[in-house]
Amino acid sequence: MIKGEAVVTAVERISPTFLRVELGGDDLADFGVDGPTLDQRIKLLFDGVMRTYTVRAVRPGPRLVVDFVLHLEPGASGPASRWAATAEVGDRVGIIAPRRGEFFGGIEYEPGDAARILLAGDETAVPAISAILEQVDRDVVGTAYLEIPSAADILPIDAPAGVEVRWLPRDEARYGAELLAAVQAHHELRVPVGALASARPTDLEVDPDLWETPRYSSSGEEIPDEPEPKPGDDLYVWVAGESRTVTSIRRHLVREVGLDRRQVAFMGYWREGVAMKG
Repeated sequence: MIKGEAVVTAVERISPTFLRVELGGDDLADFGVDGPTLDQRIKLLFDGVMRTYTVRAVRPGPRLVVDFVLHLEPGASGPASRWAATAEVGDRVGIIAPRRGEFFGGIEYEPGDAARILLAGDETAVPAISAILEQVDRDVVGTAYLEIPSAADILPIDAPAGVEVRWLPRDEARYGAELLAAVQAHHELRVPVGALASARPTDLEVDPDLWETPRYSSSGEEIPDEPEPKPGDDLYVWVAGESRTVTSIRRHLVREVGLDRRQVAFMGYWREGVAMKG
């Protein structure tokens, strides 16, 4: 594991919401993972406050590309987005990242032998979904739904030809509404309209540490050893973003559609109205 300091080597505003920062420095000389980085998570430290980010890309050096979401709503910015908004070449930031040849973890995209994929996320998951689609095998097929604040935040993604990328500008809609509707209407997972859950999860129903993968359950839910036939059993689903939205999507896919929870990864990257812990 690398525990050190990274230096800002480039800064680029790539849309109204996204700011791209390139990080380098001697402490990153041994950065590396066994295979593609996919949705690899790293930790960045801003004046003692730690936040989790995805490695958007790795450039020669190595230099790590990290895309920051700049929250435009009044009072919505946290220490990370405030730092990014004023970042300049030469600035330094603490970093915890994988070291080449050592196990670090932080990659959740594991489709196994699935024939199809479904990726869904809001703007905080756009860097991870983009990185995944640019690194998977070119013969992968599936769909990616990405909810963003506005059409001005649509970014280029070098996705496989067999993956349809659907951008969902939120505009004035509620956080997550467009994303949930898109997943519920997904042609491969459609259920009778009367079976759809209409109510948003209450605060008590939202796991503040929501993280459900085929290998781990933040709620302690048992993961059976032997697979059982389920609807869409050749499909792998990866969902990340605001926790209440992810909870709604999980409820739909597991309870209403009937997907085996070992086919899915649900990750609450943040929670609306609640400051992130790390």
